[in-house]
Order: sequence, then structure tokens, then C-alpha cells
Amino acid sequence: MSILTMRQVDFVVEEKPIINDINLQVNSGDYLTISGPSGGGKSTLLKLIATLLTPTSGEILFNNQAQASYPTTDYRKEVSYCFQQPTLFGETVQDNLAFPFLVRGKAFEQAKVDHLLDLVDLPESYLTKKITELSGGERQRVALIRNLIFLPKVLLLDEVTVGLDSASKAIVKKLIQRVHADGVTILLVTHESDILAQAQQVIWIKEGKIVDESAISQ
Repeated sequence: MSILTMRQVDFVVEEKPIINDINLQVNSGDYLTISGPSGGGKSTLLKLIATLLTPTSGEILFNNQAQASYPTTDYRKEVSYCFQQPTLFGETVQDNLAFPFLVRGKAFEQAKVDHLLDLVDLPESYLTKKITELSGGERQRVALIRNLIFLPKVLLLDEVTVGLDSASKAIVKKLIQRVHADGVTILLVTHESDILAQAQQVIWIKEGKIVDESAISQ
């Protein structure tokens, strides 16, 4: 069953095409890896799906309904985007992990948060830790579990393992696999050869278009 559909999607900036006639169907439960040359449009593609950008033309459907028909806040609860450079706010880890409860009008669930911290190898004491004291790998792990306190239908991951040390990378990869096993559809942008070597379904984007893998080296 299709969960995301892109039909003839273009995105143009100052008359320069960044995304060009993208047609893509993603089925519920897919794990789709997206790669290709730098500047080819991979991150732009995810941002269009995440409603961080609006297509110049074409349409994006979520659950067979036009993306634009959803209230933005409701849509982003179901289609969640993780940045390459994690953005944390407030002063502490708890400020960030309390936010998903706040926007849903729900009470903070300590046990649920403690479980997620444990999954990414962070102790419960990190809730009071200042975000300015976190390493890059710790910031990425906090940002990722913030998106997973309430599981989305689709998780968009934009180079989330770039620059991480090997231990943090392994933790993040394991968490992504676990989330996928729980039924979340994954779209992952990466350049990393080890991830691509293990990927089951890869699409390649070059100059804003979906291309055959052989076209990447041309």
C-alpha cells in the first residue's frame, strides 16, 4: 500500500531546477536509501516530503491524500524529518524530550523517555544535562529519539550518521533498524559506503532526477 507518492514534482529556485520531474511511490514499511552526487537534490527531496519546502509544480500525496490538504502540524507528526546537523533548543535534554508531549497536550512520560535514552546508550541522568555539554553524537541521538517518542508513519533521515564516531554511528543505525522493524517507513539519505552496501532498496539522484546507478559515474 502506497504511503507516499510524488507525481511530476519540480522545485525551481531562481529559474534553476533543483528537483526535476520526480515520480516516486513509497509503500508502507519500505526502507528506501537515497544517494547520489553532492548537490544533486537529495536533501531537497526530503525537505519537500517534510513540508519544509513547497513544490514549484507537481503533487505529493500522503496516504493517497494531497500533502497540502493536511494541517502542517498534523502532517509533521506523521512524517518526521531529522536534520544532518541536529537542532536542539532550550537548555537541557529534558526541554527537548518534553516537547513532543507538550505539542500533543499530553503529560510527560518518564518511563517512556528513560526507555528511549537507554536504547541510545544514554543514562537517565542526561535529562538534566545542558545541551551545550553534549558531544555531536549525543546531540544526534537526543534529536533522533525526540522524533521517536511518538512513532511517525514515515521517518526522513538526512545524513544522520555523518561525522559521528563509530560507537555513536552503530547506536544510531541499530535504532533506525529497530524503528523500521516496528513498522515505520524509512527514507534515508546517505553517501556512506557501508550503509549503501547493506541497503536493500536504493534510488540514485543526480541533477535533481532519479537515474540509473550507472549514470552516477558519468
